[in-house]
Amino acid sequence: MPETLTHTLSATAPGASFDELVTSDQIRRAVVDLAWETPTPIQTRVIPALREGRDVVGEAETGSGKSAAFLIPILERIDRRVRNVQALVVAPTRELALQLVDHANTLGRHLGIKAIPVYGGASMTRQLEWLRRGAPLIVGTPGRLLDHIGRRTLVLTHVRTLILDEADRLLDMGFLPDVEKIIAATPANRQTALFSATIPYAIRDLITRHLREPVRVSIARPAPTVATVEQVYYEVADQDKVRGLVALLRSRPFPSVLIFRRTQRSAERLAEVLERRGIKAATLHGGLAQGRREQVLRQFVKGEISVLVATNLAARGLDLPEVSHVINFDMPEDMETYVHRVGRTARAGRTGQAITFVSQHDLEMLDILKRELRHRLKQDRLSIYQ
Repeated sequence: MPETLTHTLSATAPGASFDELVTSDQIRRAVVDLAWETPTPIQTRVIPALREGRDVVGEAETGSGKSAAFLIPILERIDRRVRNVQALVVAPTRELALQLVDHANTLGRHLGIKAIPVYGGASMTRQLEWLRRGAPLIVGTPGRLLDHIGRRTLVLTHVRTLILDEADRLLDMGFLPDVEKIIAATPANRQTALFSATIPYAIRDLITRHLREPVRVSIARPAPTVATVEQVYYEVADQDKVRGLVALLRSRPFPSVLIFRRTQRSAERLAEVLERRGIKAATLHGGLAQGRREQVLRQFVKGEISVLVATNLAARGLDLPEVSHVINFDMPEDMETYVHRVGRTARAGRTGQAITFVSQHDLEMLDILKRELRHRLKQDRLSIYQ
């Protein structure tokens, strides 16, 4: 069984100082440049574990300080005399990859170490030139990394540390098969760390197969308040779910609805069906270009779109106080995901309703919900069955 270190901490929990955590004088100077005073809880746990060579699973959201938690020990271990790739960070999006590169280059400024970004949509020629010069630390997105691996312009046989950042988003965007190929291109004795806001089944499976006795560091965050959320479930056959949803949306006012599906493709298909039935809907998932994402959110806030069909990516990081209803069209995989989804409604003191569709294969998860929520979860009946 993996070793588990689960810490329940507030944002101001006391911990070691950066002088104690950081062994490199040059990185200490960078920390001073950044005016960082106190390490975050995840930094106080992850930095020592990675420095000791342990595999790590970090449960934490964006803003927790996790990037520095893995970049500091990576930068400390890089041998500047070696031109081979020594550390690889896999990120789900170009934007995150560029943020991580900027972060790494800021922390590594006084070491003379520069991270190389490798992502799609950028000049392949420029990336080839960077790789030829030598790149001890690479931050990349799965598709472009595989392009270079296939061309043999990127060789990962000397990688000592592999980081999978925002693994739930990698899953959400359909990148896990690519991640498996990237892992296969690295040495079996590498150190691996995985960071994710949630740990659904597919990520747990990845951890079991590719991480060796990982230390698990879970930084608790305040649970969304669900006291003002009316929580209802409907039992529905898979083949009736779309018909039942349309009937439900037409049965009474639904001012602003967030519907959750497991994959991007299924979200897009459902939004298209709703549009054809005269319901103003759009999709929100990790595969959208930033401009389109911002446009969809503006339309939703203005009421031009009443329904957003989203993947789990939308369950965190969004501040949409006007959501009146959350509908779990697909049953969440675990209780934590359920709470995050439901927490998108009844914000800022408002009331809201969370509706969950339950099919035959969801009964095990329904039992968990009933046990955890007790009297707060009520059963209702769809009009199509009346």
